[in-house]
Amino acid sequence: MSTGNVPTGEMLTYELRDNIAWLGLNRPEKRNAISEALLAAIDTAFRRASREARAIIFHGHGPCFCAGLDLAEMRLRSAEEVFHLSRDWHDLFSRIRRGRVPALAALHGATVGGGLELASACHIRVADASAFFALPEGTRGIYVGGGASVHVARLIGAARMADMMLTGRVLDAAHAERIGLVQYLVPAGEALAKAGELAAKVATMAPLTVLAILQALPRIQDMSEEDGLFVESLTAALAQTGPEAVAMLTAFVEKRAKKVGEA
Repeated sequence: MSTGNVPTGEMLTYELRDNIAWLGLNRPEKRNAISEALLAAIDTAFRRASREARAIIFHGHGPCFCAGLDLAEMRLRSAEEVFHLSRDWHDLFSRIRRGRVPALAALHGATVGGGLELASACHIRVADASAFFALPEGTRGIYVGGGASVHVARLIGAARMADMMLTGRVLDAAHAERIGLVQYLVPAGEALAKAGELAAKVATMAPLTVLAILQALPRIQDMSEEDGLFVESLTAALAQTGPEAVAMLTAFVEKRAKKVGEA
């Protein structure tokens, strides 16, 4: 089923198919640079997808995923305006990261600056061989503002992020996969198909398990070892006693479900 574009303008497309919401950045003439209007459109579409879908895929129309912040808008901003816009980015990306629906990013071409920050807000990142990654803010006399200091640095380490910002280093897709910036690497042109395949699996997961992965797992990373293990036990007890989990475990015990590794 397709529901067409979300009513926030043609700069972002929205399509719902089989419980999966496809959100497409659609400013190809601007390399899908994120303006204030596009940020608002992503916010509106994400809220809708959180109600309608069981998995969300972010992707880009045209030659790339997203070339970052729309610098034409930012050139004459005051410090106060930049601060509050940065906090708007943080708010939206935090809701994606800790929302109720798993988010995937299908990446091709430029995944740069704010585009990398959007991708890092997603739970699963699929890059095709054409994708490349950079944080050029440092070489442009500015600083990241969409959460990269925390979230990109946690994915690849602060030293690698500092290198990217200080030198303008560009990572190709193979390098990005090797250091954990993306989880999947596929041939050019196949990121959308792979993201769709993964989203179809995600959409069938037990809701309490999804809740545990999206809500408990990231918080456990910030806890002491003992506190993290305690929360893990509580979360396991909650998830395993849910009706969907009981049905899935019963199907496995009765040999109606595939074993790990079976096609």
